[in-house]
Parts: sequence; structure tokens; C-alpha cells
Amino acid sequence: MLHGVDVSSHNPSYSATGLDFVVIKATEGRSYINPHQRAQAAKARNAGCVVGFYHFLWPGNIAAQAKYFVEKCASVEGDLLAADWERTGGGTYASNAQKDQFLKEVKRLRPTHRVILYCNRDFWLNHDTTSYAGDGLWIADYVSAGHPRIKAQWRFHQYTDRPLDKDVADFPDRAALKEWAAPS
Repeated sequence: MLHGVDVSSHNPSYSATGLDFVVIKATEGRSYINPHQRAQAAKARNAGCVVGFYHFLWPGNIAAQAKYFVEKCASVEGDLLAADWERTGGGTYASNAQKDQFLKEVKRLRPTHRVILYCNRDFWLNHDTTSYAGDGLWIADYVSAGHPRIKAQWRFHQYTDRPLDKDVADFPDRAALKEWAAPS
């Protein structure tokens, strides 16, 4: 198992020491951009980590959100791109069809990137109806690292949010993750 974290603007000064990957919140909806994403990515790249960016998905205007995400995130070739599918602060969430549409649209706009789905166990088991996760599933379930309580194949597992979001990845080593993240 590889170790990583996911960070947002709430974590501008995280440590990348000892990590294999870092996933950074880039955007939300069609109006928010993380002002720290470039510095957060530079810290991860300097530590030799695989870098990813995620978009907090809102319901509606899915094609516009996908375009906003790929245009505003600080990604480079070989970075992961992810949809964060969960409830908004207002309690709403994108439908299953909208989640699928977003993943497919990001993949269309950035065909050389791996595009993955992040969601919690409840969304995967009770809201998802297609099991579509793009190029891979990133599941949040706060249990022992690497043992999420789902039957689906997963690539990444967020297992705690203390003191920040910590994750593991199901790859034998960092080289395998880098190779997978940058498909030819």
C-alpha cells in the first residue's frame, strides 16, 4: 500500500514527507478555485509524489463544471483528475447520471489523464446505480487503512480525516502508481 493525503485550502502548509501521492482540491461548482493549489502541488512534486486534483461536484451545469475544472486546476500531464461526489453544504448532491456525465466529460476534455471518482461508502452503496467510477474508485470509509467495507474494486481508500484526510493506494510501489497515472 502507498500512502498519501488529500488537501484543500484548509491545509496550505501540509507536509509531503514520506508520502507517495497528494490529491488537491482545485475547484468547486463553477465559482470556487483553491488559491493554494499551485503551491500545494509544487510541494508534492518536489517530494516526488504523484499529484492529483479534485473538483467538488454540485448538481446542475455538469458540462460547464467539467470545463471549469480542467481549465482552472493546476494539472500537468500525468496528474490524476477526480470528481468529489458527496453532499454540498446545502444538503444537495449531483445525481448518479450527473456524476457519470461529469467523469465522462472530464475524460473527453483531458483524454490523457486518469479520471477517478471519490465518494463515501454511503454514496457508493446507496446512491450509485451504475458503478461507474471512470478509471478508478477512490472510496472514503473510516476503518483500517486498505480495508474499505465495499465489494467493488478500489484504487484509493481515504481511511481517516484526522489530523487531515489520509489515504492509501492499492499499488505495489510508487513507480507502478506513476505508470498507471500517466497512460500512454
